[in-house]
Formats: sequence, structure tokens, C-alpha cells
Amino acid sequence: MTKYYQVVDPVDRGGYSISTDPAHLDVDAIHRYLSDEAYWSKGVPREVVRRAIAGSLNFGVYRGEPGQELAGFARVVSDRATFAWLCDVFVLPAHRGKGLGVWLIETAMAHPDLQDLRNFLLATRDAHALYERFGFRPLAEPARWMAIRKRPASYSSAT
Repeated sequence: MTKYYQVVDPVDRGGYSISTDPAHLDVDAIHRYLSDEAYWSKGVPREVVRRAIAGSLNFGVYRGEPGQELAGFARVVSDRATFAWLCDVFVLPAHRGKGLGVWLIETAMAHPDLQDLRNFLLATRDAHALYERFGFRPLAEPARWMAIRKRPASYSSAT
């Protein structure tokens, strides 16, 4: 049985909470942001977002209790032993400026299943300073890393 984690800190976080239970996620709101706003996933189909959530450790930020208004989201793809990829990190515009992004990353990094990993990676175009606060650094040997990058036909033609 999967155990989900919940962090409720209404005093210090202005009534916001974080949960890893995917049942609380507003998949439509997540898809809307990723497809319409996020530079890294423009045009991503809803079904792809749904499958990504199903295969990830998810962190939803909510105004109020988990399942209420979605304020932010992040997910981690990991074998929970040696490797993790932090991705799709965002706080919705109406909830920015409250420290929720930092709290979201802190919570993900502190998750018990993600401790003692050899590699914890992410990619960002514009938030290097934020992630450096958590120990992330540019790849020491980027020439050792390789990738296959493609845009499946299921995505819209947006860039």
C-alpha cells in the first residue's frame, strides 16, 4: 500500500498545505498551466500530463486542505534508490510571492523516499539561483550526458 505524505502548516504558510496524494490533484489546472504557460511543455496533451502524474511522486500545494484550490505543483521521477528528476515545478500566479515555491522544493527534497540518492537532477532555463539554494549545480561533466529530444506528434504545434 502506498503511503502519502501531507504537510499542513496553516500558521507559517498562510493556510496552505502540501500533499503527495495524487487523488487531490486538479489535473485540469495542472494541464492548463503546463500546456499554456510553461515554456518547457507548451501544447502538452492532457493525457500525457495524466500519465506523467501516474508515474511520478507528486507534490500538490493547496490553499487550505489538500484537494482544495491548487496553488502549485511539482513532480519527481525516481527509482527512489539512486536517481531522481525534479520537474514541472510551478506556483500559479495568484499564489506567488508567498514563499510557496521554496516550500514546495524543500518538501520534495526532504521526502523520505528521496534521501541518499546518487543523482538528483533538474533542468531550468531561468531559475538557477533558486535551485542553487538547495545544492543544485551545473553538471560537472556535461559532455558525459546525452539525451534524445523529440516532440511527439501528440503535442500541438506550439513551441
